[in-house]
Amino acid sequence: MDQFYFEKLEVWQNARQLVKEIYIATQSFPESERFGITDQIRKASVNITAHIAKGVLRKSKKDKSRFLDTAFGSTIEVINFLILSYDLQLLNYEDYLHLRGQSEFISNQINSLKKSIHNES
Repeated sequence: MDQFYFEKLEVWQNARQLVKEIYIATQSFPESERFGITDQIRKASVNITAHIAKGVLRKSKKDKSRFLDTAFGSTIEVINFLILSYDLQLLNYEDYLHLRGQSEFISNQINSLKKSIHNES
């Protein structure tokens, strides 16, 4: 089976791992949050991977940039929901720090990818 270009990108692979870890971490969230923070943080993390995948396969730099901006925005959403989850004592400090660190790293990777696209000839 062939891989698409996006599957080979380290940033997409890291975002994919983040999705998995977000899903695992949110399994312990209370049922009352099922349609609240749990749903929101899961959707935001999935959107990171989706927008990276869609973005890098676009033809124009402008389209690529737009999708990567959206992926970056989704990463910031994840960080927001991690902060709220920690504030509401849904996440312990260690899990919060780990997931936030991963999210920040991914946001930096997205920005680097965007810069490399702008520098393509």
